[in-house]
Amino acid sequence: MRTTAGLTVLITGLFREALSNEELDEHADFFEAGGDSLTAFQITGRLQEAVGTEVAVALVFAYPTPAELAEIVAEELTGIPAGVAHE
Repeated sequence: MRTTAGLTVLITGLFREALSNEELDEHADFFEAGGDSLTAFQITGRLQEAVGTEVAVALVFAYPTPAELAEIVAEELTGIPAGVAHE
């Protein structure tokens, strides 16, 4: 199972690669960094390959930072909302 922290690292790397900017961090806004719909498709395609499940492009638009996107993807993968403790 992928953790939110692990997904944040993965997604930050995907943002850096797709946007050709190694300076981006987990709080970088996709659109402010120059992202567009084609780049969003590229990121979600690679993310889908990495996590083994569909990731809707709309999520990049709704959650435009790696940290935000990682939280929602983690929720979808685990079925557990972010911030809820695992017991």
